[in-house]
Amino acid sequence: MSDETATYIIAEIGTSHGGSLEKAYKLIDAAKKAGADCAKFQWVYADEILHPKTGYVQLPTGSISLYERFKSLEQPVSFYKKVQAYTKEQGLDFGCSPFGIRSLRKLYSLKPDMIKIASPELNHYPMLNELVRLETCPFSKRIPVVLSSGVSLMSDIEKALQILKPLYATPCALKKRRTQESDNRDGKSKLPQLSLLHCITSYPAPETEYNLSTLVTLSQKFGIPTGVSDHSLDPLLVPLVSVAAGGSIIEKHITLSKETDGLDDPVALTPDEFATMTQKVREIGKLDHDMLIAELSDMFGEEMLETIMGDGEKKLAPSEKQNYTRTNRSIHVMKDMKRGQRIRKKDIAILRTEKILSPGMSPEFFYDIIGKRLKTNVSAGSGLLQSMVTD
Repeated sequence: MSDETATYIIAEIGTSHGGSLEKAYKLIDAAKKAGADCAKFQWVYADEILHPKTGYVQLPTGSISLYERFKSLEQPVSFYKKVQAYTKEQGLDFGCSPFGIRSLRKLYSLKPDMIKIASPELNHYPMLNELVRLETCPFSKRIPVVLSSGVSLMSDIEKALQILKPLYATPCALKKRRTQESDNRDGKSKLPQLSLLHCITSYPAPETEYNLSTLVTLSQKFGIPTGVSDHSLDPLLVPLVSVAAGGSIIEKHITLSKETDGLDDPVALTPDEFATMTQKVREIGKLDHDMLIAELSDMFGEEMLETIMGDGEKKLAPSEKQNYTRTNRSIHVMKDMKRGQRIRKKDIAILRTEKILSPGMSPEFFYDIIGKRLKTNVSAGSGLLQSMVTD
């Protein structure tokens, strides 16, 4: 991205590589050829994400334990070092999402170009606090952070950004950083220190629910750059309209084939689709606002454009309401426990509830309940509620 005002495009590879370095390299090549700025991966440890009893997921190969599916995607540190090196060789930024404190620490040690906090981890407050601790270093050495805000309310975003407030860059410091990065990386500008992505946590996400005027709302409220993490199927509609809404970042999944068994492959773009999106984003990004709106109106129709823009109020989209408290994090009991037992740190975890388990209390209470006693028997995997514990 030679022009620091251009849209920063993230090719979300995630776990589509299936553990194959060869496939990972092909996906990086596809991202490069398609014109992306960043190839992004996910650092998976199943026990940081789910309880083994969380339920099943339907894949082209049949029904499989979601926990075991994530377990199969775990890779050694050497895997991430290799894909990072290859990504950098191709001239792309290397980004990655951690899903807990262990993966965050390992990722941070590699000094990626970007750390992405996915929507379900927006309320993983211990991990956010650890990220702030890791970023307590000279400004020039900090790693840009991108926070996604799907399946969240404005109050959830406010709480997360309050924790991440030490990462906010002053305009003066940001300008200095960009100058340094331009000098160090042959004019290629990186991301700002902290940015926020609007997202709908539904797979696929309906284009008409995106309410992209929310980008303006979030940017004005928090004073940081915004963009979109898009799980819709259309290669162009949400990405292009997000540019008109002031977004400066687009994240979209990429896959070699929608027919493979990657968890996100059905909602990902093929390399050709991704290249089409990137090319069109670059083209419209050169237009002034009035010309851009006219172009998008011709492409999609004024009524559709108005629908996609929405009213700008940050709220749960209809398609993700049922995921609230289930996709994001809460406190779960790791094993069967009896009434009267004291809760130890190893007895509980901050997990996604997902399929069949019950949600627990907010992760903000994780350390508060350690040492307290259970008022009732609790089965492994259950969400731990405040009503279940006592001093």
